[in-house]
Amino acid sequence: MLRLENPIQNYAWGSHSAISRLLRGTAPSEKPEAELWLGAHPKAPSRVLPSGESLATLIEREPDRLLGANLTARYGARLPFLLKVLAAESPLSLQAHPTLEQARAGFDAEEAAGIPLDAPERNYKDRSHKPELLCAVTPFTALCGFRAIADTRELLSTLRSPRLGYVSEILTQLRTEADLRPIFAALMTAPKERRAELAQQTLDRCTDLAAFDGPFQKEFSWAVRIGMLYPGDVGIVTALLLNLVRLAPGEAIYLPAGNLHAYLQGMGMEIMANSDNVLRGGLTPKHVDVPELSRVLDFHAGPVGVLQGEAQGSARVYQTPAPEFELQSFEVRPTEAPQVTDRRGPEIVFCEQGQLALECAGETLALAQGQSLFVAANEPGYAIRGEGRLFRASVGRG
Repeated sequence: MLRLENPIQNYAWGSHSAISRLLRGTAPSEKPEAELWLGAHPKAPSRVLPSGESLATLIEREPDRLLGANLTARYGARLPFLLKVLAAESPLSLQAHPTLEQARAGFDAEEAAGIPLDAPERNYKDRSHKPELLCAVTPFTALCGFRAIADTRELLSTLRSPRLGYVSEILTQLRTEADLRPIFAALMTAPKERRAELAQQTLDRCTDLAAFDGPFQKEFSWAVRIGMLYPGDVGIVTALLLNLVRLAPGEAIYLPAGNLHAYLQGMGMEIMANSDNVLRGGLTPKHVDVPELSRVLDFHAGPVGVLQGEAQGSARVYQTPAPEFELQSFEVRPTEAPQVTDRRGPEIVFCEQGQLALECAGETLALAQGQSLFVAANEPGYAIRGEGRLFRASVGRG
């Protein structure tokens, strides 16, 4: 078991208090703290204490011991998953992630074109897909996937925006729930002046409607906030086409490749395939590539499934189709000592709350709030003692 020191990403949408209180017990932080990365991604790997060596470098040197021979044969000398603490004070960009085949093709094409990895116009930073799961730690709000067409028709009818009339007409003519591509294309490829006018009128109408109780008031209220943050960005309209999802602590959502989404506010544990491939469609000062985003988007419409987690002994397990990762949470009490015996490879454990300790092969390591450990594949099972909440990231069961 190896103690980890984990890097913080200071993005503009981050919180000045959530991660700071979690790690240091103080607030506010000088810069917005958006994400705490726990893993071995080349961009920002965790470091092993007390040596300070990169976890990615250590895995490259000893893959069979740390990952296990089977996992190394499947993924190479690379940790398959990346765990994050995400703290959103304001909305993130509208974004989606590619499939594995799309990521490989995109990365190879940009490499062949000679686009540097750190270039702002670079879409693909690696050759991996990025399915992900977000488990709420605090109440969490997100936009996730296209809303069912009938419900979006009702929203637009409530909005009564003359400039959005053509969107309603397209929705009326749609034959299937998988045919939202023409609406997205019409919005995102309109002339700049038309997009700005559409965004402003949508903001004005949402401002009026958000002031009163009624259908879609919460959707309109979030649109107002988005429109104020990103004036003239037609992403305010796209946001109104997506499901507004509100998670209670312990609830989760799974985002497969192609799912258009934007986290809006809250703190959560996020686990994903070990990738940093993001294709953006608006609500950001960063690079936006509408044609490439359109190519990878899944335009199916419908409600979002909220995961409650499955109780398995002392753990709550959030299973997904992704073979690269699985997330579990443990509510540990002083009178109990959950035993972890279903070891399938490397793990990262993170103490989100309280004071805990891991007992493994005669060794005991204490974990205070905000601290984490890497558990190598060759370690046996372990017990968790103390009082608090622990998240366990491991490879999936597929």
